[in-house]
Amino acid sequence: MSFENLKPIVSEIVINDSITREEKLLAICQLLTESVSYYNWVGFYFANHETQTLHLGPYIGAPTDHTVIPFGKGICGQVAVSNSNFVVPDVSAQDNYIACSFTVKSEIVVPLFVNGVNIGQIDIDSHELDPFSEADERFLEYVNQEIVKLF
Repeated sequence: MSFENLKPIVSEIVINDSITREEKLLAICQLLTESVSYYNWVGFYFANHETQTLHLGPYIGAPTDHTVIPFGKGICGQVAVSNSNFVVPDVSAQDNYIACSFTVKSEIVVPLFVNGVNIGQIDIDSHELDPFSEADERFLEYVNQEIVKLF
């Protein structure tokens, strides 16, 4: 399904009053993993600025031991510090990468801002090398703009 076709579905999930915020986030993870063939793990990490750590939120994909990530560590931790999208075409080429699984070949992380503060991020792993494009970045920015409405 195209990103343009997914956008209204994401919006519908966000405005659904019959489910909780956690259920909405999980539904978005499910939608993305089912609709984009190279999105093999989709999840959210949320920032605790006092402890300078990210905490795993809802996700769909293989279980992960990385439930808490210090700011600056790994791709997600770097995004918590940089406040910028991070696209990694080949995770094996990254020095500061936290290996989740040997099947993960690439990753994209897009920060989530509420009132100008980076409160977390959407994190997507792929089993393919270099599948992410600028279209993925723009789509995930849209997803995060919708998710902001939940906070």
